[in-house]
Amino acid sequence: MASIVAGIGTSHVPSIGAIIDNGKQGTPEWKLLFDAYEPVKSWLSDDRKVDAVIVIYNDHACDFSFSKYPTFAVGAAAKYAIADEGFGVRPLPSIKGDLALSSHICRHLVYEEEFDITVCKDMAVEHGLLVPMNLCFPHQEDWPVKVIPVKVNVLQHPIPTALRCYKLGKALRRAVESYDGSQNVAIMGTGGMSHQLHGERFGHLNSDCDSWFPDKIENDPASICEMTHHELMKEAGAEAMELIMWLTMRGAMTPDAKRIHRNYYAPMTTGMGLVTMQDAA
Repeated sequence: MASIVAGIGTSHVPSIGAIIDNGKQGTPEWKLLFDAYEPVKSWLSDDRKVDAVIVIYNDHACDFSFSKYPTFAVGAAAKYAIADEGFGVRPLPSIKGDLALSSHICRHLVYEEEFDITVCKDMAVEHGLLVPMNLCFPHQEDWPVKVIPVKVNVLQHPIPTALRCYKLGKALRRAVESYDGSQNVAIMGTGGMSHQLHGERFGHLNSDCDSWFPDKIENDPASICEMTHHELMKEAGAEAMELIMWLTMRGAMTPDAKRIHRNYYAPMTTGMGLVTMQDAA
C-alpha cells in the first residue's frame, strides 16, 4: 500500500515566488528563510524518499472565481498548468500529477468518507501551491515528485470548520493507505501565519500566536479544532484562516507524530512558519 511518510506545515507568501524567480534567495532579507528549508529538501528526498505530495492550499480567486468557489476541490489530472496571477506566468515547469492516485483519492473521499468534493480534471495552480513546492523541492527543468492538489475554501464564507479540515486529513490518510501502490506520500498544509491585509487591522501580526499554533499542531491539535473562525481571526488576523489547512496535514499524521524541524520568520506583515513532522513509528 502507499504510505504517508511526512507532514509539512508551511506558509505560502506570494512574494517568495518573485524572490526565487529573480535569484535573490541569498540577500540578507531572505537568506534566513530559505536556509531553513534546506534540511527539509534533503529530508524529503534522501530520508523520506517522497514520490508524491498532497498539497492542501487555497486558490486566491485565480483559477476559481467567487461566483463558483467549491469548498473542497481535488485535482485528478496528469499535469497542472501554472496559472497567471496577473503578472505573467512564472518560469516554472508544469506540475506533474499522479492521475491514478488522485482518481483513487477522489473515489475514496466520495464513496467511503462522504466528502462532497469537486473533482477537477483541468486545474491551473497558483502561489498557494507553487510557493510550498518551490521551498521544499528542487525545480530546475522538472519537479522530482508528483502532486495531488487539494484546494480548500478559506476565503468566501461559509468556509469549513477547523474540525472539518482535520477530518479531511484523516480521510486522506485512509485513502492513501487503501491505494494498491507503493508510493511514499508527503502531505503539506499551507497558508498563514498571522496576517491581515485589509481593513482597520491591516498589517496585524501576532508572533505569540504564531509560536503557540505550531506547539498545538504538534501536541494538542484538538484544541485548535475547537476554535471558531472568529476566535482564530481575532488572534491571528482575517487571512490567517488559512491556518486551518495545517490541520488537514496534522489529521493525516498519527496522534503521536513528532516534530522534526521548525522555523519562524517575520520580516514584514506576514508571519512565515514552517514545521515538519513524521509518525513516531
